Amino acid sequence: MDHADGVRLARGQWKNNGQQRPPFAIDPRGGQESVWDYPRPPAIVEDNREVIVRFDEIIVARTTRSLRICETASPPTFYLPPTDVDQNFLRRSKSSTFCEWKGQATYWSLEISEQEVHVDVGWSYEQPLAEFEPIKGFFAFYPGRLNCTVDGNTVLSQPGDFYGGWITPEIVGPFKGESGTLGW
Repeated sequence: MDHADGVRLARGQWKNNGQQRPPFAIDPRGGQESVWDYPRPPAIVEDNREVIVRFDEIIVARTTRSLRICETASPPTFYLPPTDVDQNFLRRSKSSTFCEWKGQATYWSLEISEQEVHVDVGWSYEQPLAEFEPIKGFFAFYPGRLNCTVDGNTVLSQPGDFYGGWITPEIVGPFKGESGTLGW
């Protein structure tokens, strides 16, 4: 199987695509978004709210120019422009993963000092697949590994240890990531 066939196969595995909310989904109220209304393939949505990513007192990133990736069943992942990220603390890690929508991910660790390194706090797509070219070089961070806020609201992390979705007050689920949700 070649690379393109593998991508097509992976993209075809999903049974939910945002066309119909499943019966177990929480109905959104005024001002809320259901992750079950997000499309698959995912949508890229501009977001001008203030996003701050911190480690203790160190501001790793601050922007009002995020791109959110909104995909069925997952809270949005915020991607921050490289010009708004303090890359002095980031070091490329040895980790990488492949997303059937975005491509090959490069992971980044936070190096406070030689003795204090926090592995794989975020990732980026240096050569994304064509549909996701707008996020090329943008950084995404795990809200469970760093302190992330959106307009002053603390972000909760998506369940599980793989996905990097940001749960903010306006997002309702349930969310992919817990045991038994892999095919969502």
